[in-house]
Amino acid sequence: MTVYLVLAMRKPGFPESVIAPHRAFIADLRERGLLERSGGFGDGSGGAYILHNVADLEAARAIVARDPLVLEDASELTVHAWHTH
Repeated sequence: MTVYLVLAMRKPGFPESVIAPHRAFIADLRERGLLERSGGFGDGSGGAYILHNVADLEAARAIVARDPLVLEDASELTVHAWHTH
């Protein structure tokens, strides 16, 4: 099975105001059946989420491009195809 691991690392000057819109974005993904799991890192440096039911890497990248963390240039997001067992 292929899922897509999204790593979100906060940039310097990360605005706290982006957290609520990001959480709403994550909730929408969950409601649409696209989110498997999400959470923040214990050290506050960022977080990660796993997309599933997504056609391919390009589709996953298109979804991530709409994340408020990207739109507000608050975090560096990378998307990885992850082959799980």
